[in-house]
Amino acid sequence: MLGVHYAVTANQDRALFAAAGDGGVGEYVEDLEESWSDDKLRVDSDKAWDAIHRCLGDGTLDPDSGDYPLSHAVLGGRHLHEEYYVVYASATETEDVAAALLGVDRGSLRRRFDAINDPDYAGAHDDTDFEYMWTNFLDVRAFFQRAAAAGRAVIFTAM
Repeated sequence: MLGVHYAVTANQDRALFAAAGDGGVGEYVEDLEESWSDDKLRVDSDKAWDAIHRCLGDGTLDPDSGDYPLSHAVLGGRHLHEEYYVVYASATETEDVAAALLGVDRGSLRRRFDAINDPDYAGAHDDTDFEYMWTNFLDVRAFFQRAAAAGRAVIFTAM
């Protein structure tokens, strides 16, 4: 599953929750992906989202792992789909995540990465895997800064 974060407008936010009420979140996300035009308010984390979440949490993919607000950078937040990850963080949570991510440096993320001890982790768990995750983490961190500055909520998807 490839991960993507979107910084959504208030109108998109309302449409997402309307779709959730109608059971149409998957279709809504597909439409969002096809129509998205602002690359500064979207970031692809490819498969690195898995390691990023593990490193910001307790080393697992448990959405409730780790401490807020870092836990909300990927899988923490409100889950809106049963089969796929469609995870919502409010604009206030986005601001909190953006501030917290600034405190994560390469050394601390490497220590967390090296501590992953979950047999379900499918990554290579080597230097190349860390560099791949680190590069994507930097993109996600910069994205959250832009999303917070724009006052937007964030949706993370992995479908």
